[in-house]
Order: sequence, then structure tokens, then C-alpha cells
Amino acid sequence: MGSALVKEPMYQQLNGHLRVLVTSGECAVGSKFLTERQICERYGVSRATANKALSNLVSEGLLEFRKGVGTFVQGQALDYNLRALVSFTDKAISAGKQPSTQVLQFASVAVKDVLDEVPDILEARAGDSLFYMERLRLADSRPVILERRYVVAKYCPGLTETDAAGSIYAVWLQRYQLPIEFADESIRAVNIRGSDARALQVRDGEAGMLVTSVGYLTVRRPLWYERTLYRGAAYEFQNRLTGIQSESIAAGKFLDIGEGPI
Repeated sequence: MGSALVKEPMYQQLNGHLRVLVTSGECAVGSKFLTERQICERYGVSRATANKALSNLVSEGLLEFRKGVGTFVQGQALDYNLRALVSFTDKAISAGKQPSTQVLQFASVAVKDVLDEVPDILEARAGDSLFYMERLRLADSRPVILERRYVVAKYCPGLTETDAAGSIYAVWLQRYQLPIEFADESIRAVNIRGSDARALQVRDGEAGMLVTSVGYLTVRRPLWYERTLYRGAAYEFQNRLTGIQSESIAAGKFLDIGEGPI
């Protein structure tokens, strides 16, 4: 018995039409998008269907809702590259956006005054100093990243707040010629709340990503530790995965089922 074709729900079909409209270039980035009424008239759907489709595209980051004003077309999402260290400045420029940075805090702090696990992670000694910086990164004047970072001062003496207002990666590589080798990162979904939500100009509780990272110089010398909040709708992950394999195969192990590996 043959299987019948299942038709997509109306709002999903409408999502597809509106997604094409947003990404086709017919609607300029930053321009006001169709209202619910205009969508109803153009596609012959109900207000409830139009509202649901618009809400989906807002959650995908293609549209932005501004209370009391309307819905506007977002630009290209910023790429979060999972395979390489790329500066925010370069990411924003490659996405056709103008990057800028607001330095909210910049200070040299003694290791003894840092009361959490950061000194141990950075293998800092009692007499060492760390730079602490808190930066709000913006793309086309829109806050997208709130970064809190500690840096081992002995590797970049004389670092200034002015340096922190641009690409720290560029300063490390060009002025200090630091051999940055890799970074270990963990990424998890969070709800952005309180002062963090206000800084990123999002609703309290809006979805975001928290990236915790430790960057290393050659011979596994820690250089920085950071906890950075990413505005969820502004970023998308980019990665390439290899072929399917089980955890046991990846570890070089096989299950004994009588006839060897499968």
C-alpha cells in the first residue's frame, strides 16, 4: 500500500514564502517588513497564521520586532566558526557589517584579588597580574556580544584600554607576536537576564549562547580566560562534520558480538 504525501501546515508554507522574500534581496536590510495585514492580503492567510510565521522568522533571526514600530529585516547572521579562531572584527566585516566596541571596564588586577578559579586556570602565580576587560561588541551599532576576559599580563605588557577597543587578536599577533596555538571552548544555551540583557538590548530571559574559553600559546601556556554572552539571533554556527561513526569506533574499540566489528 503506497504512502500518501503529507502536506506541510499552512504556516510552514508561509514561512517558506516569507523566508525567500527576506533573503532574495527584494527587502533591503534594515527596511520595514510586511505587516500581518499585508501578509494576509498577499498570501490569502489568516491573521493568526501570519502572526505565527512572522514570530518564527523573528526567532530565526531573519526579522527583528521593535515594539510599537513594526518588524524589520535583519542582515546576514554572523558566523561562529567552530574550527578556527577568528576575530569579531573580521567576522563582522565579512558579513557586511560595521564592527565597533564599547570598553565597559579595563583594569590591571593582582592575582590575589581574583577570588574565583581564574588564576588556577591561567596558571598564574601570587605575584602575577592579570588584565581584566569587559567589552560590548557591536555590529552596525547593534550589541551582539558581551565579553568578560582575563589576560595574563606578562605576555602583553603595556596593553591599554585603547587596545581593547579594537581587535585584541590583531594586537597580540602584530605588536606582541604571540604564538597563539589553540583555544578550548565550551558552548551552552542560556537565558540572558538582568544587566546583561539590558547591555545587549534584549528582553529579559531571551535566548543566548554562553561561550567559556581558555586560549593557549605554544607549549600549552594559558593566555586568556573568557566568559562571553552571544545574542542568540545574531549568530549561527558553521562547521563541517566527518562521516558517521560510533563512540567506540572513534576510540578505536569494537563491540564483541561474535563476528567482529560491524
